[in-house]
Amino acid sequence: MITLEHLLNPNWPAHSRVRAYVTTRLGGHSQEAFASFNLAKHVGDNEQHVNANRLALRELLSLEREPMWLSQTHSTLVVTHDEYESGIEADASIAREPGHVCVVMTADCLPILITNQQGDEVAAIHAGWRGLCDGIIEATCKAFHTPLPECLAWIGPGIGPAGFEVDSDVYDAFIAADKASVIAFTPLGERRYRGDLVQLAKQRLAKCGLTAVYGGEHCTFSDNESFYSYRRDKETGRMATLIWFE
Repeated sequence: MITLEHLLNPNWPAHSRVRAYVTTRLGGHSQEAFASFNLAKHVGDNEQHVNANRLALRELLSLEREPMWLSQTHSTLVVTHDEYESGIEADASIAREPGHVCVVMTADCLPILITNQQGDEVAAIHAGWRGLCDGIIEATCKAFHTPLPECLAWIGPGIGPAGFEVDSDVYDAFIAADKASVIAFTPLGERRYRGDLVQLAKQRLAKCGLTAVYGGEHCTFSDNESFYSYRRDKETGRMATLIWFE
């Protein structure tokens, strides 16, 4: 059964009213490829197991309401807590009232959290390479009410450079969007590159004016015991990264 020891806590100087956690793959009901704390219903897992995991998480964290689960499609769509409805398509959410839990699911893509110094506005972003390249960070920052220089961000577990080898189409897309992205890619020969998603995310956040960025040290691809990784396993579950304020 899941306990707080199965979760990660962001190491960042957020306001004391802000709560944030990242689940691991440990402590749940799912079996086989999804063992054991899968929170996604779209990956082929037994839905009863997923529902049991979601309920256990809600009870563990004493959440007053269900987290704002999104239908993630690698888009640049952002929803606020007052726009949210179950199953809504978006890849980021923002909450400006207590108790509304922003959440994104990942298994290599970057989960990114944002909050302000007052702890009364929070956001969660799902940033895979497509969304990152297309501007999901910029879209979320634009929708954030607090001036970005007054905010801080935390980058959760995602695939590290050692596991993120890509073809030229990914490299070309980032360079076309921002030539400065070149510093986040290491050539491997024959139009293959090793990409650093954390570096790319930090670049985008900085251009939005948000430079107080923490995290980015956990690699999903290399840590099979703690994290799901789609690139590593193909058939696999999803972790959740949650943030809200009290």
